[in-house]
Amino acid sequence: MDTNQIKSFNKNTESFVEAMLPELENIYKDIHQNPELSMQEVRTAKIAADYLEKYHFEVTTNVGAHGVVGVMKNGEGPVVMLRADMDALPVTENTGLPYASTKVGRDEDGVEVGISHVCGHDIHVTWLMGLSRLFSEYKDQWKGTLMVVFQPGEEVGRGAQSMIDDGMMERFPKPDIILGQHVMVGEAGTVGYRSGAILSAGNSIKVKLFGKGAHGSSPQTSVDPVIMAASTAIRLQTIISREIAPSENAVLTIGALQAGTKENIIPDDATLKLNIRTFNDGVKDHILSAVKRICCAECSASNAPQDPEFTELDSYPLTENDAAATEKVAEAFHAQFGENAHETMPASASEDFSIFGRNWKVPYVFWFVGGTDPKTFRDAVEKNQLNSIPSNHSPKFAPVIHPTLKTGLQAMATAALAWLE
Repeated sequence: MDTNQIKSFNKNTESFVEAMLPELENIYKDIHQNPELSMQEVRTAKIAADYLEKYHFEVTTNVGAHGVVGVMKNGEGPVVMLRADMDALPVTENTGLPYASTKVGRDEDGVEVGISHVCGHDIHVTWLMGLSRLFSEYKDQWKGTLMVVFQPGEEVGRGAQSMIDDGMMERFPKPDIILGQHVMVGEAGTVGYRSGAILSAGNSIKVKLFGKGAHGSSPQTSVDPVIMAASTAIRLQTIISREIAPSENAVLTIGALQAGTKENIIPDDATLKLNIRTFNDGVKDHILSAVKRICCAECSASNAPQDPEFTELDSYPLTENDAAATEKVAEAFHAQFGENAHETMPASASEDFSIFGRNWKVPYVFWFVGGTDPKTFRDAVEKNQLNSIPSNHSPKFAPVIHPTLKTGLQAMATAALAWLE
């Protein structure tokens, strides 16, 4: 459709979308209160699947664990795929909302954790459910094939690949375009797009350092892994500041340093968990190589009994939007949202969304939807205090429901309509 037709569709469906919002708000609050950890999304997947069946989609469940794929064929035309992720985080929510999650569960290591949707995947699922109903109810105004995908396991970087590995490319139509969006800190009611790199690549590594345990009163008989880990942690921070050009964007975070159980016992080993974000494959390869070089050197300097052990925890590819497809989405966004559509800066967050496009070898576009109360956001900008707003993964992250719910639904519809006949 051209931009005038898209605006006409959105205008014709305006009252219907408004009438849907109370139902979607209830769905959102229910999913928010009942979060499920990565690769455990049984209840959420059933909610999505049942909803799609109600609105006459061809539904396939348990794709790559708990993935759900809904297909609606509506005459000749392009195949448009839209994706939402379903999983929650092992974080105890601290938003104070009346519908806050109080759920607890066990992670993959069997550890009991609080569970919450403080990344926003609950609203992603709600958006895609709402879009599915909207396009089902207004089939007379578009042609083509709509494929909606509810993906498990984004937070562990395995969900998209698990769906691909389960034969997704052979079982479902090949898309002409793949579309996705994420709620982020930003003024609610706005959408932010960007051609090229919009999300960083992400690599998480566990490094186990081996020492020699001893009594705390006899440190001379030990090879202390705590000292080894502390020195390594400090030295690793020099990779970004001294080995990467200031013109490159990169982040290295040590999120965990674990060693020992008692104050008077020098332990046998220590563990570091690192997270690396990059926008360039060459930079990524240099950092990964430097991490191994420094860890091995520190162990050698400490006379460790063996080399460190490296384990990959997860890996996310760069999310790099297709230029021509992004231009098409941006034009549609500006026609629909006016000044509330804008070009955004890339974010150092990571996603496995691009795995679908990379495997199918088709263009994809990913964009952001603001979820911060407009006054709160504007005040923070005016006072130069944007960092004071709780961001995704914070225990206090909570998008405002309105107008975020409507904006995200309209953004998905607008982008899809840019391809559908």
